[in-house]
Amino acid sequence: MQISMVVFDMAGTTVDERNVVYHTLHKAIEKFCPTISFEEVLLWGAGKEKLQAIRETLIGTNNVMSEENIQAIFQDFLQLLDLAYQNLMVIPTKNTEQLFKDLRALNIQVVLNTGYNRATATNLINKLNWHEGVHYDLLVTASDVQKTRPAPDMILLAMQTLNIKDANMVIKVGDSTIDIEEGINAGCKYNIGVTTGAHTKEQLSTANPNFIFDNIYDVMSILQ
Repeated sequence: MQISMVVFDMAGTTVDERNVVYHTLHKAIEKFCPTISFEEVLLWGAGKEKLQAIRETLIGTNNVMSEENIQAIFQDFLQLLDLAYQNLMVIPTKNTEQLFKDLRALNIQVVLNTGYNRATATNLINKLNWHEGVHYDLLVTASDVQKTRPAPDMILLAMQTLNIKDANMVIKVGDSTIDIEEGINAGCKYNIGVTTGAHTKEQLSTANPNFIFDNIYDVMSILQ
């Protein structure tokens, strides 16, 4: 069956923003839990909606915290991120724009999905000067659905919006294990990890992807 849509994660997969979101998340968490490392934030929070990422980082590191403090961390994170983004330089990951162009030339729709909310994701896209209908076909964010990763809701919404009836026509690409889990839960034909972002090849392999690539353009090899 022909592939009709490829769903790409943003930060670490198609967008190089120097891990600013996770560094900022770590900074906000660190004020309350100074023993939590940046690596632990990546391990437990990568790819997730950011309030969920805070909760799961705390759980994963055995830190019990009140809901009031969790919400305080989240609000602090949002404020710190606004400041960080004011002067942030972001670029596409290597070969991403060529991959998008070549996929769309094959009439394969390019979808961006992310654990960010729509405001944050749109900010990133604007900095890249990407335009819907030119560089990609659809953006779906964590704030567009009820259940975020690893639930398949963002992929299913993209399929519904772009009239893709069968998940066997869809590929999911991401830099974290939760991206792979999301794609598996959606029933995507191929779920691909890339080593350009949050998780290592060894970490990605624990989610049982079909492929792990160091170069995102290798997605084309599957189609060929």
